Amino acid sequence: MSARLNDAQPYALGLFRIVVGLLFACHGAASLFGVLGGAAGTRGGTLEAGAWPGWYAAVIQLVGGLLVLLGLGTRVAAFIASGSMAYAYFKVHQPGALWPMENGGEPSAMFCWALLLLVFTGSGAFGLDRLLTRRSPAADSAEPAPVTA
Repeated sequence: MSARLNDAQPYALGLFRIVVGLLFACHGAASLFGVLGGAAGTRGGTLEAGAWPGWYAAVIQLVGGLLVLLGLGTRVAAFIASGSMAYAYFKVHQPGALWPMENGGEPSAMFCWALLLLVFTGSGAFGLDRLLTRRSPAADSAEPAPVTA
């Protein structure tokens, strides 16, 4: 059973990355474009362009979420996105109350940790990172042989 689960790990990780990236990008799109119910607290509206920190967080959510969704530059995009969610939790939510259940910071905390996991695991299966790092057989044969002493 463990061997089967280990074999499926890159695929489960790839699906996890896709779902996290899609949900994260949806938050950014809602805040920037007013879709999917709009920005929180605006009754379907958008955030004012350039407003700190919400508008910048929304840009990170949209761009970072799309990059994570596609598996393109996953580790870097996830690192920046995770940091933005840590900032959101500690600067926006945590001053209101200690626990995420009390301060409305559950999404920020969950996204922060999910994205941090992707920093360490990479994109898994189905990501563009994997396609771009594959080398063609011609490139492999063009490499010089290692020098031995």
